[in-house]
Amino acid sequence: MSTALYGKKIAIYTLGCKVNQYESDSMEGLLKNSGCEIVSFDDYADAVIINTCSVTNIAERKSRQIIHRAKKKNPDAVIAACGCYVQSGKEDLEKDNSVDIIIGNNRKKDIARILEEYFSDNQISDNYIDINATSEYESMTVYKPTEHTRAYVKVQDGCNNFCTYCIIPYARGRVRSKALPDVLDEIKGLAQKGIREVVITGINLPSYKDEEGNTLLELLLAAVKIDGIERIRMGSLEPRIITEEFLDAISKEEKICPHFHLSLQSACDATLKRMNRRYTIEEYMEKCDLLRKYYVNPAITTDIIVGFPGETDEEFATTYDNLEMLNLYEMHIFKYSKRKGTPAATMPEQVDDAMKEERSNRLLDMTTRHKEAYEALFIGQKLNVLVEEYVCEDGRYYIKGHTERYIYIKKEFDEEFCKNHINEFVEVNM
Repeated sequence: MSTALYGKKIAIYTLGCKVNQYESDSMEGLLKNSGCEIVSFDDYADAVIINTCSVTNIAERKSRQIIHRAKKKNPDAVIAACGCYVQSGKEDLEKDNSVDIIIGNNRKKDIARILEEYFSDNQISDNYIDINATSEYESMTVYKPTEHTRAYVKVQDGCNNFCTYCIIPYARGRVRSKALPDVLDEIKGLAQKGIREVVITGINLPSYKDEEGNTLLELLLAAVKIDGIERIRMGSLEPRIITEEFLDAISKEEKICPHFHLSLQSACDATLKRMNRRYTIEEYMEKCDLLRKYYVNPAITTDIIVGFPGETDEEFATTYDNLEMLNLYEMHIFKYSKRKGTPAATMPEQVDDAMKEERSNRLLDMTTRHKEAYEALFIGQKLNVLVEEYVCEDGRYYIKGHTERYIYIKKEFDEEFCKNHINEFVEVNM
């Protein structure tokens, strides 16, 4: 146990994706093992770690705002910025007087050593690497997940796709994967701590392949055999992973949830081509048809970018019409944001903000309709809910949780039932 860190109060603030949350949970465990006390971001802290995001300009701006807020709250604290914005905005952060330490991706696992060195003699070692030149997988483990019933398990990092709008390959580097035995050991450890559901996640999850050649399918088929884990979800998927072979194998496993976040971004071929997405809308529709062949009413969700450079009224109309036909459970709508250093940032015919807003609102209205219609399919059915928490409102008690299709359920029961069924599966009438 580090004497320099023993008793230090450390706050961690996480922005961005599930991978970032996983890495923050892992850093928390490493610091606790070094004798630190983890405190709230709003409390006094000797050091504040901000796990930053750079997926959009807004994410970078928020990362800067949180850094400055942390320094204002704790002016004498050591402020450590880590993560994707460190990779994409290192020069800006080096000039920022609110930042004491910058820690790049693939160096979060060294958080205890880095802080120990700083507290010992204020010496900062080199905590930034050329992320695009490494093949090292930063192996981290979650000791205690943020949630009590569900845990994220990061198995893969990096991306080789280079979509024209995306900064992530530059911030996360090339594809690399965690060894399958290490993944399984981590899931077993989570099961022993009472976790009932795991979400297998990564930056580009379908590209998972460890040094022994194990693929995502082999990982899933091994994970379902672990006692104590009752549900397995997958993070965001690329359409290419959806094949007859893949679905024939996983559809036989009851633990694998019929919930698929299948990345799309646009439902117009011309826009997809400018985005450097390597599929057509027809191919995407075929993947959805395959999912519906193997599962009854699978929950299919996606991401859509509106206002991509060059997106004409006609292209958006094509996207709109195709999304109506796809009839997905839920769509996450994003307005295109320029990312310095990406090809799309310098493309001609940038779409103005008012048009992005109008198109976004139309798709938000659509996804509200589609979500309500999808959930209506289950009215009158008994659904299995993993109870995540209970709440008391106006003297009435409710359990809250999700079904295997990730439908959110809030259902009234008596106080004793609610308190005694946290982290258990309960059948409810929809």
